Amino acid sequence: QVQLVESGGGLVQAGGSLRLSCAASGRTFSDHAMGWFRQAPGKEREFVAFISWSGGVTYYADSVKGRFTVSRDNTRKQLYLQMNSLEIEDTAVYYCAAGYYSGSYSLVGDYDYWGQGTQVTVSS
Repeated sequence: QVQLVESGGGLVQAGGSLRLSCAASGRTFSDHAMGWFRQAPGKEREFVAFISWSGGVTYYADSVKGRFTVSRDNTRKQLYLQMNSLEIEDTAVYYCAAGYYSGSYSLVGDYDYWGQGTQVTVSS
């Protein structure tokens, strides 16, 4: 079992930065691959970023590539998402998720555990 709690969301102007954190509890955090997803009002939940259990492999959605960076600290059981050059279209609730990697990483169904989400609002 892994319990996840996101934090760090808020209101930021376009072009600004935010750093999201995801605190995990449970003994098997370091065994799990982790993902960030987001969901805007009226839209499906979409993949943002993936990081392998070791942190050695990362993948990003095309819409955030070059602007967002995912990282993890297994000792502290923390997952991070550094978001730079934020755009109005990045406004959404952001979720962290944990799962065992089996070749697919960008689908909601690839993950077993989810946090409650943190709101990110980017204003003009």
